[in-house]
Amino acid sequence: MAQNLKTGDTVKVIAGAHKGETAKIVKVSPKEHKAYLEGINVVERHIAKSAYRPQGGKKTVHLGIDLSNLKKEGK
Repeated sequence: MAQNLKTGDTVKVIAGAHKGETAKIVKVSPKEHKAYLEGINVVERHIAKSAYRPQGGKKTVHLGIDLSNLKKEGK
């Protein structure tokens, strides 16, 4: 993690489908080499019916963006 990105930093996406967008980091996972951004790369997952959740349903999940595709915004 050469850029020293941490939770709360504002970053710009420099590659991929969300190129050019700016967002705040919600969570950083150094082991996976990914950052989770507020409002970017968020999808809905369908949850199967189970004893715990008899109705099933949907769940919103953040998908990580590789740290190499992010650039820290200057102050």
